[in-house]
Amino acid sequence: MDRSSPGRAGLLAEGDPPPFEVVNPSGRGPMVLTCDHASHAVPAALDGLGLDSADLRRHIGWDAGAAELARRLSRRFDAPAVLSGYSRLVIDCNRSPGHPESILAESDGTPVPGNQGLTPEEAERRAQALFHPYHEAVAGVLDSIGSRGESPAYVALHTFTPNMNGMARPWHFGVLWDHDPRIARPLIEALRRRPGLIVGDNEPYSGRDHGAFSNGHHATPAGLPNAMIEIREDLLADEAGIARCEGILAGVLEEVLAPGPREEER
Repeated sequence: MDRSSPGRAGLLAEGDPPPFEVVNPSGRGPMVLTCDHASHAVPAALDGLGLDSADLRRHIGWDAGAAELARRLSRRFDAPAVLSGYSRLVIDCNRSPGHPESILAESDGTPVPGNQGLTPEEAERRAQALFHPYHEAVAGVLDSIGSRGESPAYVALHTFTPNMNGMARPWHFGVLWDHDPRIARPLIEALRRRPGLIVGDNEPYSGRDHGAFSNGHHATPAGLPNAMIEIREDLLADEAGIARCEGILAGVLEEVLAPGPREEER
């Protein structure tokens, strides 16, 4: 396990968590796992962004359960996993810096005092301390694998809240993708063959709205087959749920990736 050192751009202090974690960096599995919203941590200098810990642990602060699921799948497939170190409310690692959703002043009806009236210089300090180191770590893992002449699948793990803006979301899993169907379509088909699962194709979000950053930045230019997998967060609320989702995703990923990424026509 590799961790970065604190102190980048003067935002992180001694005792703050590092901006990323790389699990199993030398893994030889068929994919790289990423988790853009793995943590609800906030640098001490930002005083919790003016929120209490309960708000930071809600869906607005992180993708609850996604990091543990990523670690388990990393072990199961001997695959590298890169996890972000800080709350999406400090800066969202799946939005480009400067994007309207990069640093939210309000999220799902909850004001975020520490993000209100933020200057461009303060936003850039967060990007330098947290966003860029995380993505440099992802790029480093991909470069290392590429140097071996291998082209892994890029699988980003996210969770979503069962209710948003007063609307219930019926899906258990969603697969988000843009123009590359090589693993996205087989994942959707494999998940839909599991009894009792409601599976969204570009639901509850769309991979085609181009708001998301990570897959398009790392996987698409490199020609890597890729998808974002969304899991409804109540399915990861306890040990039994995490184990069940691990089993489901391990089964479908093994099915889809076992012969190597599919070379379907785009």
